[in-house]
Amino acid sequence: MKIAVFPGSFDPFTLAHQDLVERAIPLFDKVIIAVGYNANKKGMLDHDERVGTITEVFQGVKEIEVVKYEGLTVDFCQKIGARFILRGLRNTNDFEFENAIAQNNLLLNSEVESYFLMSRSGKAHISSSIVRDVWFNGGDVAAMVPEAVLLLLDKKIK
Repeated sequence: MKIAVFPGSFDPFTLAHQDLVERAIPLFDKVIIAVGYNANKKGMLDHDERVGTITEVFQGVKEIEVVKYEGLTVDFCQKIGARFILRGLRNTNDFEFENAIAQNNLLLNSEVESYFLMSRSGKAHISSSIVRDVWFNGGDVAAMVPEAVLLLLDKKIK
């Protein structure tokens, strides 16, 4: 079984993330969206809210699983039997950053390979940090996040 892990903080999960996952489904038997946890970081959404909204986005999609994780991604991959890490690239800066991580991951575990998907035109400008900035400043993020995330954000106090 070809299992890919799509790791990230997903704070919040965006339409660009959703697009990457949907495009990865035909490539892998299972895509595990691994929501990273960092106790030292105060996020926009708490860990359970992120897992809950992403789970809601992919409700009924049997190839998708959403889980929490902490520690090294390659260790998590080994623990669950995943041989692939899925990452998205928006631009050349992302490539440089992600390539360095992929090379180091190979040093840590040569059996886990990184796969990169380019962001589609129309989604490459969306990032979680931009969504947070727009939202915290009272802007409309409806065109940047899935409906489940938008509904949760609408309930929160800015």
